[in-house]
Amino acid sequence: MGTVGQNDKNGALRVSIRGGLVLLAVAALLSGCARPEGSDSRPQQPLKAPPAPAADLQADKTLIRAARLRAEQARIATARRWGLKRVPLTAPPAPVTKPRITTRRGFQVEGHEEKGLPPVFTTIPTEQKIVFLTLDDGAEKDPAFLRMMSDLQIPYTAFLSGYLIKDDYGYFRKMRDSGVVLNNHTLHHPYLPGLSYARQRHEICGMQDVIEKHYGERPALFRPPYGNYNEDTLRAARSCGIRYAPIWNEEVFVDHWEYREWDQKIHPGDIVLSHFRGRQDWKGTMTDMVRRFLDKVTAEGYAVARLEDYL
Repeated sequence: MGTVGQNDKNGALRVSIRGGLVLLAVAALLSGCARPEGSDSRPQQPLKAPPAPAADLQADKTLIRAARLRAEQARIATARRWGLKRVPLTAPPAPVTKPRITTRRGFQVEGHEEKGLPPVFTTIPTEQKIVFLTLDDGAEKDPAFLRMMSDLQIPYTAFLSGYLIKDDYGYFRKMRDSGVVLNNHTLHHPYLPGLSYARQRHEICGMQDVIEKHYGERPALFRPPYGNYNEDTLRAARSCGIRYAPIWNEEVFVDHWEYREWDQKIHPGDIVLSHFRGRQDWKGTMTDMVRRFLDKVTAEGYAVARLEDYL
C-alpha cells in the first residue's frame, strides 16, 4: 500500500509540473499576441532552409549542362535534316527601347515627315548583326515551308495580297498561329502611283478588311507593290491605320541575291525581300530559297530577327 501511495504522489507531481509548463507556454503566447503598440519586441523570423550541399549544386549544374547539350544537338540535327550547312544563329532579345524609325533619305515624298506619313525604310537602325526576312504576295502555299520555318524557329514577316490568298485562307491561318504577323500588300497588287487616291485607298483599306476578317487583326505594316508609291499612297495607307511602310535592301531568290547598295553586301538591320514562289516561277522551291538565305546570312555571322520586335 505504501508503494502505491508513493506512486500516486509522484504521478500527481508530474501532472502538476506538466500543467504548469503548459500554463507558462500559453501565457507566453498570449503576451506575444498582446504586445503593446510601439513595443520594441520583434516577431520571430521564419526559419531559413539550410544551404544546399555542394554535391546537390554540382548535380544541378550537370543537369543544366546536359539539357543545353541536348538542345544544341537537336538544333544541329534539325539543321542537317533541312540541308543547311550551318546551324542558324540565334537573334539577340528584342530591344526594350525601340529604335526611332524614319524615312530613308531620298525615299521621302514632299512634306513626308511634316504630314505624319508612314516612314518608308529599307533598314532598321541597329549595330547588331541581324537581318529581317520578309515574304510578299502569297502565291505559293508550300506546306514544307511552314514546317521548315517552324522546325528551325526562324522568324519572318508576310505581306499578303488578297487575290492570291483567297483560295486558301487556312494556309496563312497556320502561319499566323505559329506567330507570324500577316501584313498588307494590297488587294490586287497594282502599280499604285498610277491610281487615284480613292482607288489606292480601296486597295489598301480593302486588304486591311480582308486580313481583319480572316485573321482577327488589322495590320500596322504595309508594303507597296513593286516598292512604288507616291504621296497619295502614303496618305491612303495612313488613313487605313498603317504606321510603317517597310520596303527592302536585298532580295533573295532560289538561285541568287540582288542588292540595293553599291557594295553588294548585307548590312546590320537590313530588310530582305523574297516571295511566295515555287517551281512554276523558280528553279526550285521555297525551302530551297530559305536554305540559300540561311546559309549566306549564317556564314556572314548574321542572325534572323523578328521585324515587328523593332517597331
